[in-house]
Amino acid sequence: MEMNEIWEKQAAYNAWMNSRLYELCSALSDEDRKADQGAFFGSVHNTLAHLLLTDLIWMRRLTGDHDVYRFENDAGELVSNPGLDTVLYEDFSKMWARRVTLDEQISEWVKGLEPGAAGRDVGYANMSGKTFSHPLWWAVTHLFNHQTHHRGQLATLLAQMGQDFGTTDLIAHLRINK
Repeated sequence: MEMNEIWEKQAAYNAWMNSRLYELCSALSDEDRKADQGAFFGSVHNTLAHLLLTDLIWMRRLTGDHDVYRFENDAGELVSNPGLDTVLYEDFSKMWARRVTLDEQISEWVKGLEPGAAGRDVGYANMSGKTFSHPLWWAVTHLFNHQTHHRGQLATLLAQMGQDFGTTDLIAHLRINK
Protein backbone atom coordinates (compact mmCIF):
# COMPACT_ATOMS: atom_id res chain seq x y z
CA MET A 1 0.00 0.00 0.00
CA GLU A 2 1.33 3.42 -0.96
CA MET A 3 1.54 6.30 1.53
CA ASN A 4 -1.04 8.13 -0.58
CA GLU A 5 -3.58 5.37 0.10
CA ILE A 6 -2.80 5.51 3.81
CA TRP A 7 -3.24 9.29 3.79
CA GLU A 8 -6.59 8.93 2.03
CA LYS A 9 -7.72 6.64 4.87
CA GLN A 10 -6.38 9.08 7.45
CA ALA A 11 -8.15 12.00 5.77
CA ALA A 12 -11.43 10.06 5.79
CA TYR A 13 -10.91 9.17 9.46
CA ASN A 14 -10.10 12.80 10.22
CA ALA A 15 -13.32 14.01 8.58
CA TRP A 16 -15.37 11.28 10.30
CA MET A 17 -13.99 12.14 13.73
CA ASN A 18 -14.43 15.88 13.22
CA SER A 19 -18.02 15.34 12.07
CA ARG A 20 -18.81 13.28 15.17
CA LEU A 21 -17.02 15.77 17.41
CA TYR A 22 -18.83 18.83 16.05
CA GLU A 23 -22.16 17.01 16.21
CA LEU A 24 -21.60 16.23 19.90
CA CYS A 25 -20.40 19.77 20.61
CA SER A 26 -23.46 21.24 18.90
CA ALA A 27 -25.58 19.84 21.74
CA LEU A 28 -23.67 22.01 24.22
CA SER A 29 -24.64 25.58 24.92
CA ASP A 30 -22.32 28.26 23.58
CA GLU A 31 -21.51 29.13 27.19
CA ASP A 32 -20.49 25.54 27.99
CA ARG A 33 -18.42 25.21 24.80
CA LYS A 34 -16.57 28.41 25.64
CA ALA A 35 -16.14 27.80 29.38
CA ASP A 36 -12.51 27.67 30.48
CA GLN A 37 -11.88 24.13 31.69
CA GLY A 38 -8.17 24.51 32.30
CA ALA A 39 -7.19 22.75 29.08
CA PHE A 40 -4.17 23.84 27.06
CA PHE A 41 -6.35 26.15 24.95
CA GLY A 42 -8.85 26.68 27.78
CA SER A 43 -12.16 25.60 26.34
CA VAL A 44 -13.72 23.14 23.93
CA HIS A 45 -14.39 26.01 21.51
CA ASN A 46 -10.82 27.30 21.66
CA THR A 47 -9.40 23.82 21.13
CA LEU A 48 -11.63 23.34 18.07
CA ALA A 49 -10.49 26.76 16.86
CA HIS A 50 -6.82 25.79 17.29
CA LEU A 51 -7.32 22.64 15.23
CA LEU A 52 -9.02 24.56 12.46
CA LEU A 53 -6.32 27.23 12.39
CA THR A 54 -3.42 24.80 12.42
CA ASP A 55 -4.93 22.73 9.62
CA LEU A 56 -5.25 25.92 7.59
CA ILE A 57 -1.61 26.75 8.37
CA TRP A 58 -0.42 23.31 7.29
CA MET A 59 -2.48 23.29 4.12
CA ARG A 60 -1.07 26.71 3.21
CA ARG A 61 2.42 25.30 3.73
CA LEU A 62 1.76 22.12 1.80
CA THR A 63 -0.07 23.66 -1.14
CA GLY A 64 1.20 27.26 -1.19
CA ASP A 65 -2.42 28.34 -1.68
CA HIS A 66 -3.11 31.24 0.68
CA ASP A 67 -6.42 32.11 -0.98
CA VAL A 68 -8.15 28.78 -0.52
CA TYR A 69 -6.68 28.36 2.97
CA ARG A 70 -7.18 31.94 4.07
CA PHE A 71 -7.40 33.12 7.64
CA GLU A 72 -10.75 34.86 7.97
CA ASN A 73 -13.12 35.58 10.84
CA ASP A 74 -16.88 35.28 11.26
CA ALA A 75 -17.43 38.42 9.20
CA GLY A 76 -15.28 37.13 6.34
CA GLU A 77 -12.49 39.61 7.13
CA LEU A 78 -8.92 38.47 6.62
CA VAL A 79 -6.87 37.96 9.77
CA SER A 80 -3.16 38.58 9.32
CA ASN A 81 -0.48 36.81 11.34
CA PRO A 82 -2.71 34.80 13.68
CA GLY A 83 -1.15 33.14 16.70
CA LEU A 84 -1.74 29.50 17.52
CA ASP A 85 -4.39 30.52 20.06
CA THR A 86 -6.27 32.79 17.64
CA VAL A 87 -9.97 32.03 17.42
CA LEU A 88 -11.03 32.83 13.88
CA TYR A 89 -14.69 31.97 14.43
CA GLU A 90 -16.60 32.89 17.57
CA ASP A 91 -19.78 31.61 15.91
CA PHE A 92 -19.80 27.82 16.34
CA SER A 93 -21.95 27.15 13.26
CA LYS A 94 -19.59 29.16 11.04
CA MET A 95 -16.57 27.36 12.51
CA TRP A 96 -18.29 24.01 11.90
CA ALA A 97 -19.06 24.91 8.28
CA ARG A 98 -15.41 25.91 7.71
CA ARG A 99 -14.28 22.65 9.34
CA VAL A 100 -16.44 20.59 6.97
CA THR A 101 -15.10 22.47 3.94
CA LEU A 102 -11.52 22.14 5.13
CA ASP A 103 -11.85 18.41 5.73
CA GLU A 104 -13.18 18.02 2.19
CA GLN A 105 -10.26 20.08 0.86
CA ILE A 106 -7.73 17.98 2.78
CA SER A 107 -9.26 14.79 1.39
CA GLU A 108 -9.20 16.11 -2.17
CA TRP A 109 -5.62 17.33 -1.83
CA VAL A 110 -4.44 13.94 -0.55
CA LYS A 111 -6.29 12.14 -3.37
CA GLY A 112 -4.55 14.39 -5.89
CA LEU A 113 -1.00 13.66 -4.74
CA GLU A 114 1.17 11.91 -7.30
CA PRO A 115 2.45 8.40 -6.50
CA GLY A 116 5.69 8.57 -4.56
CA ALA A 117 4.98 12.07 -3.26
CA ALA A 118 5.84 11.02 0.29
CA GLY A 119 9.56 11.36 -0.34
CA ARG A 120 9.55 14.77 -1.99
CA ASP A 121 10.88 17.66 0.03
CA VAL A 122 8.60 20.36 1.34
CA GLY A 123 9.96 23.68 2.56
CA TYR A 124 8.19 26.27 4.69
CA ALA A 125 8.62 28.83 7.45
CA ASN A 126 6.98 28.30 10.83
CA MET A 127 5.02 30.96 12.70
CA SER A 128 8.29 32.41 14.06
CA GLY A 129 9.81 32.63 10.59
CA LYS A 130 12.24 29.74 11.05
CA THR A 131 12.60 27.73 7.84
CA PHE A 132 12.43 23.96 7.53
CA SER A 133 12.75 21.42 4.77
CA HIS A 134 11.91 17.73 5.11
CA PRO A 135 10.05 14.91 3.38
CA LEU A 136 6.37 15.46 2.72
CA TRP A 137 5.48 12.35 4.74
CA TRP A 138 6.74 14.03 7.92
CA ALA A 139 4.39 16.99 7.45
CA VAL A 140 1.33 14.99 6.41
CA THR A 141 1.81 12.54 9.26
CA HIS A 142 2.09 15.50 11.62
CA LEU A 143 -1.10 17.04 10.21
CA PHE A 144 -3.14 13.96 11.10
CA ASN A 145 -1.30 13.18 14.33
CA HIS A 146 -1.84 16.74 15.60
CA GLN A 147 -5.58 16.38 15.03
CA THR A 148 -5.62 13.10 16.96
CA HIS A 149 -3.69 14.63 19.86
CA HIS A 150 -6.11 17.51 20.37
CA ARG A 151 -9.21 15.41 19.73
CA GLY A 152 -8.03 13.25 22.63
CA GLN A 153 -7.99 16.38 24.79
CA LEU A 154 -11.47 17.25 23.56
CA ALA A 155 -12.76 13.75 24.36
CA THR A 156 -11.53 14.26 27.93
CA LEU A 157 -13.10 17.71 28.23
CA LEU A 158 -16.39 16.39 26.88
CA ALA A 159 -16.32 13.42 29.27
CA GLN A 160 -15.83 15.86 32.15
CA MET A 161 -18.96 17.62 30.90
CA GLY A 162 -20.92 14.35 30.88
CA GLN A 163 -20.74 13.85 27.10
CA ASP A 164 -19.74 10.39 25.80
CA PHE A 165 -17.69 10.75 22.64
CA GLY A 166 -17.54 7.02 22.03
CA THR A 167 -14.70 5.29 20.23
CA THR A 168 -11.94 7.40 18.76
CA ASP A 169 -9.94 4.51 17.31
CA LEU A 170 -8.72 4.68 13.74
CA ILE A 171 -9.15 0.94 13.42
CA ALA A 172 -12.87 1.26 14.27
CA HIS A 173 -13.27 3.66 11.34
CA LEU A 174 -11.31 1.36 9.03
CA ARG A 175 -13.46 -1.63 9.98
CA ILE A 176 -16.65 0.30 9.24
CA ASN A 177 -15.35 1.76 5.97
CA LYS A 178 -13.46 -1.10 4.31
